[in-house]
Amino acid sequence: EMLQQFNLDSEAMSTCKKTRAEATSVVSSDRLSSLLPKINGNVLSRLDVREAVRTSTLSSTWRDAWTDMPKISLRDRNFTRTRFVTLVDMVLALHKGTIEEFDISGKKSYHDELARWMLVLSRRSPRSVTIKLNSGPYKISSCLFSICDLKFLQLENCIISLPRAFQGFKSLTYLSLNIFSSTDRDIQNLISFCPVLTDLILTSFEGINRLNIQAPKLEYLNVYGDFEDINLEAPNLKVAILYLGHQAKLYQSVPIGYDKENHVKKSLGSLSEIKTLGITGSFMKYLSKGCILTKLPVVFTRLENIYLTICFWDQRQVLTAYSLFQNAPNLKKLAVWSYASSTCDQDQARILEHTLQMKMDHLVMACVECFRGLDNEVDFVAKLLSWAPALEEVKIEWKGETDCSIVLAKLLALPRVSPRANVIVTF
Repeated sequence: EMLQQFNLDSEAMSTCKKTRAEATSVVSSDRLSSLLPKINGNVLSRLDVREAVRTSTLSSTWRDAWTDMPKISLRDRNFTRTRFVTLVDMVLALHKGTIEEFDISGKKSYHDELARWMLVLSRRSPRSVTIKLNSGPYKISSCLFSICDLKFLQLENCIISLPRAFQGFKSLTYLSLNIFSSTDRDIQNLISFCPVLTDLILTSFEGINRLNIQAPKLEYLNVYGDFEDINLEAPNLKVAILYLGHQAKLYQSVPIGYDKENHVKKSLGSLSEIKTLGITGSFMKYLSKGCILTKLPVVFTRLENIYLTICFWDQRQVLTAYSLFQNAPNLKKLAVWSYASSTCDQDQARILEHTLQMKMDHLVMACVECFRGLDNEVDFVAKLLSWAPALEEVKIEWKGETDCSIVLAKLLALPRVSPRANVIVTF
């Protein structure tokens, strides 16, 4: 009865019957109908579930082919809520093959049904689960955390609360949590109980004050949120993007008498093997509490790409950036986004008046976006030109509101140690 709700309408049905009758004489040449059920399932996995179910009307061969699809993708789109719930229930009840990937997304509310769907799904032991239901937050059922063979997990608009019996995802390599709430302990345990995790994305979260990431196999990390402290233990990390929300008080949480070297080492100490690093202004503020006028306690020997957002009014952040450059001897590409902030530390506006000497032997390309023509911005570009003998291009994206002719003249007249260095200004 559930299947009948998703059959073709009367006009389409008559067309299918006519087509089937015309094809009777050439059944022997129907290559699609002669395919193995597993191959049919793989073909149907490339269709929307609704379209895949409709293929059951084509012939007796295709009647149950959709029930062997290894990949199930469900979107509520133009469905009414009741009709979509019926579709999901039908698919989970009638599917008889192996479910390797399960992907569901929707804009309507399914609070009453999600736990039931997760219970049925957990008994099928999928390798990949994606849940993006916009009308959240949804509490993730404890049965989802019992899928021991899970390799890929992506959740959105949810509440993460680990069951006491959680034994970890021993095979999970990819974990993405977006717009979620949890606790320090649950997130720490979730991550640490995934021993082969290589990719971790945590964005727009609440309830987490101190982020403790212990992941020996982790290679890619993307963190975007409001938190007070972070501790990274990821010796194999290759790419790290650390974005601290503007409402966060993380950079304010470091007391004046704090052990600054340990403060920085706790945040960046495990990143010695990293190749790409992205840091925002707020996180730069956090680091600046430990970097100011001191040398970083870690050398990034493999770091080749750095992406930063900096408030050039706050010279603590600028000096922190210089500390990063000094400890990245093989840096090749640098991209900086300049931003204005009323919370920048104006009292430190003169801390860089002393002479800084540094060499950036491998820097080839640099880019400064949202350039407003501040003296500190011009000074930053001047230092790059004087420190990088292999520099080929400095690209500046002008966003100033005043006449740029004077600033442009200053930029083009800056001395440079590399004869090949070109300064390109775009508007």
